[in-house]
Amino acid sequence: MNAPNQSAGTPTPTAMPTATLTTALTTAPTAASTAIPSPPATHGRWVMLAIAALVAASFATLRGDWSGLFSLESLAKMAALCRDFFPLETSPAFLKQIAWATLETIAMSLLGTLLALLLALIIAVPAAGLNGSAMRGVARALLNVCRAVPELVWASILVIAAGLGPFPGTLALAFHTTGVLGRLIADAFENAPAEPFEALRRNGVGPVSAFAYGTLPVVLPQITSYTLYRWENNIRAAAVLGVIGAGGLGQMLYYRLSLLQYHDTGTVLVAMILLVVLVDAFSHWVRGRLAD
Repeated sequence: MNAPNQSAGTPTPTAMPTATLTTALTTAPTAASTAIPSPPATHGRWVMLAIAALVAASFATLRGDWSGLFSLESLAKMAALCRDFFPLETSPAFLKQIAWATLETIAMSLLGTLLALLLALIIAVPAAGLNGSAMRGVARALLNVCRAVPELVWASILVIAAGLGPFPGTLALAFHTTGVLGRLIADAFENAPAEPFEALRRNGVGPVSAFAYGTLPVVLPQITSYTLYRWENNIRAAAVLGVIGAGGLGQMLYYRLSLLQYHDTGTVLVAMILLVVLVDAFSHWVRGRLAD
């Protein structure tokens, strides 16, 4: 007796062909398949052409004898002036004056930068729009005025009011640096993520505390980097401000050049170069430590 065939009356399921399934999946519209139009390349070309035209126009408006600048006679005169700087003046009395003027230059730049940082933090809060659009416009205008006036002009005005010495030079550095740091810090506040501030506010924290613990720690590394960079610039600017009697190494340089004391002038120039190099190295080391 033969066993009955079990598969004779049982229908077998048929699987969907793999090619059909693949086609169905690939033809479904997806967001990733939507092409994002790229910006036109002509925009960048026009910007570069405009910059090139501006540079060419700037050189065209410069008046002077460019050939005389690089002539053999001019090079010989500059070489003779550089030779007059040597040998350097190294008497103990003069080196003591150099050391005191160097400390004065460092103090001017440091105090000016710290005062500017304090003022910039105060003005940057409304300049970032945290107190409304009206206050933002007023604060931004104030920062623009401080930044637009160079340190030399500020010092010229303050020397008339406060007299000669490092005090007007320090204030001149502070006023100009306030405009620069205030703008950078305000932009950092605007670009900071709002989630930490909003999370603290939702949990009942006041606006001042939420800003101090939610926004300020995020932008603190940027503020430190900006401040160190401006301190480097203020070291150089403090040396230039001495030309108008604002104290420091710059004032010594102006006096010695005016009296044609070239050996003394060479020593002052070497001191200024060493000071800038040391400050740059120290600032680079501090920024590296903060990054780690």
